[in-house]
Amino acid sequence: MASLLQDQLTTDQDLLLMQEGMPMRKVRSKSWKKLRYFRLQNDGMTVWHARQARGSAKPSFSISDVDTIRNGHDSELLRSLAEELPLEQGFTVVFHGRRSNLDLVANSVEEAQMWMRGLQLLVDLVTSMDHQERLDQWLSDWFQRGDKNQDGKMSFQEVQRLLHLMNVEMDQEYAFSLFQAADTSQSGTLEGEEFVQFYKALTKRAEVQELFESFSADGQKLTLLEFLDFLREEQKERDCTSELALELIDHYEPSDSGKLRHVLSMDGFLSYLCSKDGDIFNPACLPIYQDMTQPLNHYFICSSHNTYLVGDQLCGQSSVEGYIRALKRGCRCVEVDVWDGPSGEPVVYHGHTLTSRILFKDVVATVAQYAFQTSDYPVILSLETHCSWEQQQTMARHLTEILGEQLLSTTLDGVLPTQLPSPEELRRRILVKGKKLTLEEDLEYEEEEAEPELEESELALESQFETEPEPQEQNLQSKDKKKKSKPILCPALSSLVIYLKSVSFRSFTHSKEHYHFYEISSFSETKAERLIKEAGNEFVQHNTWQLSRVYPSGLRTDSSNYNPQELWNAGCQMVAMNMQTAGLEMDICDGHFRQNGGCGYVLKPDFLRDIQSSFHPERPISPFKAQTLLIQVISGQQLPKVDKTKEGSIVDPLVKVQIFGVRLDTARQETNYVENNGFNPYWGETLCFRVLVPELAMLRFVVMDYDWKSRNDFIGQYTLPWTCMQQGYRHIHLLSKVGISLRPASIFVYICIQEDLEGDES
Repeated sequence: MASLLQDQLTTDQDLLLMQEGMPMRKVRSKSWKKLRYFRLQNDGMTVWHARQARGSAKPSFSISDVDTIRNGHDSELLRSLAEELPLEQGFTVVFHGRRSNLDLVANSVEEAQMWMRGLQLLVDLVTSMDHQERLDQWLSDWFQRGDKNQDGKMSFQEVQRLLHLMNVEMDQEYAFSLFQAADTSQSGTLEGEEFVQFYKALTKRAEVQELFESFSADGQKLTLLEFLDFLREEQKERDCTSELALELIDHYEPSDSGKLRHVLSMDGFLSYLCSKDGDIFNPACLPIYQDMTQPLNHYFICSSHNTYLVGDQLCGQSSVEGYIRALKRGCRCVEVDVWDGPSGEPVVYHGHTLTSRILFKDVVATVAQYAFQTSDYPVILSLETHCSWEQQQTMARHLTEILGEQLLSTTLDGVLPTQLPSPEELRRRILVKGKKLTLEEDLEYEEEEAEPELEESELALESQFETEPEPQEQNLQSKDKKKKSKPILCPALSSLVIYLKSVSFRSFTHSKEHYHFYEISSFSETKAERLIKEAGNEFVQHNTWQLSRVYPSGLRTDSSNYNPQELWNAGCQMVAMNMQTAGLEMDICDGHFRQNGGCGYVLKPDFLRDIQSSFHPERPISPFKAQTLLIQVISGQQLPKVDKTKEGSIVDPLVKVQIFGVRLDTARQETNYVENNGFNPYWGETLCFRVLVPELAMLRFVVMDYDWKSRNDFIGQYTLPWTCMQQGYRHIHLLSKVGISLRPASIFVYICIQEDLEGDES
């Protein structure tokens, strides 16, 4: 594939012109439009930019970080400048993770089209690369950076500088001996293939070689039977057949002679260990593997809070980009706060704040376009409506006209159901969650759900609710007062709410006696957490028949997040997150929904689906079988620098392993740090955890840079569900703070899970 990339770089007309470079306007806001000179580097993997045509350039972005390319008409920012800048000449580079988009405007339509075609071609090539091809390309990138005078050769002085950049602290004599051994042309410099050989010598994995030799009779190769033994004994793949082992050899053995003889060389063995088959995340959990025919309330549903915000909740920007990002990462429930806007058009923003405003119809159009690009399973529009009757009618019209057949506007098959439909039955349908009128409520507006901004007085309100008389017992005077102070719900909008009618929560008993399966209550995080402590089992049982949505506290004005795990433990389906905010909490959410095809729906464990469940998340007891987890943290590979600007600084890495689950299972342990080695650190330390409810546990591996003076710095992390973890010798491929792959950065571990025969919670 790397050679295919090189072929394209020398023959494709678009890529040739991109390598020459050209001026484009970089647009950040209506007032910030700067001319920059962009050029595709010769490696085909990075785009650099400079302020002037011949000025000093610096990296702008890597092709491997690019998610997609959009034309100017699809850019919210460029559309706002349509009178000033021609949309046809603009395009947007959209990145993986939470990195901001890059909006560019070329000098002509032809130049814009050329960059869009060229970038898309490169993205497609990179996406289809395997581990070895990515490694080759990564090496090529480092060679470019190390070759300071860009003459295609590297002196020993340049190599020494490169080693510092690559996080390697190495004895100078040893480094020089490797350099001389790789310099087969004896030119005093390293060129292409010589540099590759130098790198291979540098990265020789003694721990993998030792493992290989322990299963190989001659230390040179693994026969089919030897490899099969390794897969069954060490990788715990008990059902592995000779045919399966043969497939792996055929896939990962680089030499044709090895494939013919059905043997695996050391290079092939390492290639297998670094692949998805050798990954800690079980490949069987990557596609949709769960039963998708159960009622919606039997699933955890990936949910977003204040989806329109891409910043904080006081002055942040509202943008349709928030919906695009959430939907493309598999989110299936998005929130829309709608208020009266000018010219009769409803707007979306965070009420009573300085956040910017976007048109409701633009939000609906964005949802229509992106709802099913990542997942075919249903999308829920969680409406918080604060509009007048007239603008509610406009909302209903936009929903009906823009969403068309995607919108679910009647019950499936017109049948009166007895339970919620399944994700499978609702494929490619958009559901509205919101207030709904009943016959009695036609003249009386139902009480609003508690909004985040009311949270400080929430406890007082709740105590009132518990003693409050039923609605029919309230006097007419209070009814009249309520009618005057609140707008009446528009029937046209009410009729679009089919299975997800929002109702106020009073108590679990009240819900059981008065509510139906198609009604849903929302809880602030503080209220939900209090209910879990006070009535954890009741909450679990409630969530077996009705949907619950939990939202972050209104005090989180910085759009920070709570840990969703505690809410999942009680079976809460829609635990809404501020998806624009990176951190531990979003790592847990991302890791949880990485399974099942990333479709946004994860089937709850059976004890959270049983209406008579005795499970209490605060006090889990048998018959749940506890398990003991042994993790040997062996080594690390090509860990990135924390501060890339400090050439001389080298990381002192340590590995922290965290488990999140029921309260008794939540734990953390860490290794010692390795001094001055981020390139190939070796720990060889074993950590041990005992877990009572593995079905709910999440594991997070974090690599930190030890700092004795202050807090350790974050290097990378990877989070996954316990149930998706493979045993044996596994690589963990690290992700950045914003969820972007840090390949080839990884840690090598050995995982062993033992059944706990005690079966109690002691």
